[in-house]
Amino acid sequence: MTRLIFLGPPGAGKGTQAALLAKECEVPHISTGYILRSAVTAGSELGQKADQYMSAGELVPDDLILDLIQERLSQADTEKGWLLDGFPRTVPQAEFLQKLLDQIEQPVDFVVNLDVENDVILARLLQRGRKDDEESVILHRLEVYRKQTEPLIDFYRSRQQLVSVDGNQTMEAVYADLKRLVME
Repeated sequence: MTRLIFLGPPGAGKGTQAALLAKECEVPHISTGYILRSAVTAGSELGQKADQYMSAGELVPDDLILDLIQERLSQADTEKGWLLDGFPRTVPQAEFLQKLLDQIEQPVDFVVNLDVENDVILARLLQRGRKDDEESVILHRLEVYRKQTEPLIDFYRSRQQLVSVDGNQTMEAVYADLKRLVME
């Protein structure tokens, strides 16, 4: 069984690494963005609610995200494990997730923090060339992320669930570190 939560700033490579590791471990890679898009596409009740916020350009409220996560983790393909990417983002979300995982008897193995320096992230994101990847925007997103996530990192560290991985390395080196961690 492999049940991991991936934390890391935008551009750290969470999605890429989680997708590779999920394939290797034969478990689903669960990303909040993908869950939202899938629920909207499927036209589920939760998806319709989420679509109202997204269409208006607003953030989807925590309680709705939490309901979507609960719905996704109750699906049959998660019985062998899962990799959560992009959730939780706050301590209240982490507390809810902990209660949910206890309730459905799917404890997390550990929380992976991809630790990447701002200058490395900046270089990676500027290289992508997306229109919202301007230096000032990226630096603001990193500042917001670090403010929101520091308490979350402390939350998991205090529970001895946090494992930091040096995300400043090449994609291959990070993946090798992650594989070693999971295969131990």
